This record gives sequence, structure tokens and C-alpha cells, in this order.
Amino acid sequence: MWQGLSRRARGYLITGAGVLLLSPDALFVKATQVEVEVFMFWRALLLGLVLGAVALARYGRGLPGALRACGPAAFWCPLAFAGSAWGFVVAVRLTAAGNVLVIQNLAPLVAGLLGLLLFRQRLRAQTWAVILLCVLGAGLMAAGEVGQGSPLGLVVALAIPLSIAVNMTVASAQRGVDTTVILPLGCLVMLMPALALGGMRLPPLEDLLLLMMMGLVFLPAAYFLIQTGPRYLPGAEVSLVMLLETLVGTLLVWWWVGEVPPALAFVGGGLILAALMGSGLLDLLRQRRKVAEGAPDPQQVLAEVAGEASGPPGRHASPGLAEESREAR
Repeated sequence: MWQGLSRRARGYLITGAGVLLLSPDALFVKATQVEVEVFMFWRALLLGLVLGAVALARYGRGLPGALRACGPAAFWCPLAFAGSAWGFVVAVRLTAAGNVLVIQNLAPLVAGLLGLLLFRQRLRAQTWAVILLCVLGAGLMAAGEVGQGSPLGLVVALAIPLSIAVNMTVASAQRGVDTTVILPLGCLVMLMPALALGGMRLPPLEDLLLLMMMGLVFLPAAYFLIQTGPRYLPGAEVSLVMLLETLVGTLLVWWWVGEVPPALAFVGGGLILAALMGSGLLDLLRQRRKVAEGAPDPQQVLAEVAGEASGPPGRHASPGLAEESREAR
């Protein structure tokens, strides 16, 4: 079934799974009482150990080569990854989560503009429309908390959409290269300010357990999947899927804390779901129409390619068939 999906569908599923795992993050940030530098030290340390072990297990001695293959992403993505992490935690501590989410949800727009201006990544008109609708929906969901908290938190939060956009856009510009290998470097960059601020202290046991749960389980899987998304999608579309964090996070607060969202939150959530589902349905109908007009069926082409690849030794899929596969996807 997975082989029969288009690259776009794979990208949405991979990124969406990562966002679901990332959604409880704001709850855990609010739940811990330790200082920001202590929080970031343990977050970066635990996350970096897991992601570093994963990268080493996957590439072994080839890890330096995998890092070099990332090109400019090996420099810019770790900086952006660390910047978004610090910006999110500090902003959530300084101001209301709604303020942070409204600003963070500008990431798809920023990513779309960066991709267009820096890498000539052109998005379909349909994608721009979905981005605008989802940003509007996410803004409605977070509107209930806007205006609460320190204005300094708003300034810090501005770093979040820019950092997310830089990471996703630069990663997607590497044309399918695996940029998950740079995540341990991002954790190292994240760790250094925490060390400089004296964050290497043992938190209370309750907070340490929460940090271990996120740093060893949820966050490594979430960031690995999200960083894989740009292999299949433009950076703006990866950032677009990340808007689901607002929707899922609101539902988690409702379920866990018992805090009933305002009516606007339901309107905004419905708008996000309608926009994403409507876009997916349009893509499916468009693909079926192309197949009806004589274009190759992606599932059939991929099945034939797989059959050719598993044939007798020395037998390979024809270049024309491989090209049809890429076009169909």
C-alpha cells in the first residue's frame, strides 16, 4: 500500500505522524517548573543522545559522508532547529500559548516566500489558498488567549516561524537528501546556550520524569519524522502540516486539563480540517482524471518498477518506465 502512494501523500503522512507526536509538547513545557536553561539543557541532551544514536546506527562510518551530502543544510538547519526550540520554550514561558501559536502559525507563509525567493520553489495556487485558510483557522483557534502575558514573549515568538521556515525550506531544497542526520548537530547548538547559562543542574524528580518522557520517546520520533517530510514535500507544505499541532494541542488540553475551547476554536479547527481534506480530495480527483485521460497510474507503474527490480539478476527497470514513475508521482 505504501508503495502505491504518491510522494506528496507519503510526505503528508510522515509529517502528520510527527506532528501528532509533537502535539503534547506545549503541555509538558507548561507542566514543568524548572528554569528555562535547565529545561533546555535536559531537552537538548536527551534528544541529542537518542537522535545521535539513531544516526550512528543507520550510517555507521558513513555518517560524515551523509552530513556532507546535506550541503548548506548541515549549517543552516541545526541553527534553525535550535532557534525554533529556544524560541518556543521561552515564548511559552513568557506569554500565553495562544499568542505563541498565532505567530508560529505564520511559518507556512514565511516558508513559501523563502522557497520562492531563494530556491525558486513555486507552489500551486491551490497550496497558497490552503495555507491562507489554515493560517486563518489556526489564528481563530488561538484567538481566545491573544493579548495575555508579556509583550516580550511576542518578540521572542517571532523567531519561531522564521526558524521553522528556514529549516524546512533549506532541507527541501536539497532534493531528497536525508537531512535527519543534522538533528544531533541541532541538539548540540541547542545545548551550548543552556550550558553557558548554567543549566547543567538536576531538576526535581517529577520534572525529570517528564523531560525524560519527551526527550527519550516523543520528541526524537516527532522531529525525525518531521525532518523527513522535506524529502517529499516543499518546505511550505511541511510547515502547513505542522499547523495541525494547534488543532491537536487544543484537543489535548480539552481532554487532559478539562479546559473547554471557545466557539472560535471549533470554527478554526473545522476550517483547518476542511481545507486540508478538501485539498487532498482535489488532488485525488485530479490524479484520477489524468489516469482516465491516458496518464500512467502511479500504483500500476510503481508495481511494475518493483517487479522489474525484483526480477532475474542483471535485469533493471527501463529508464522510460522509471521516468514515468517519477512523473506520475
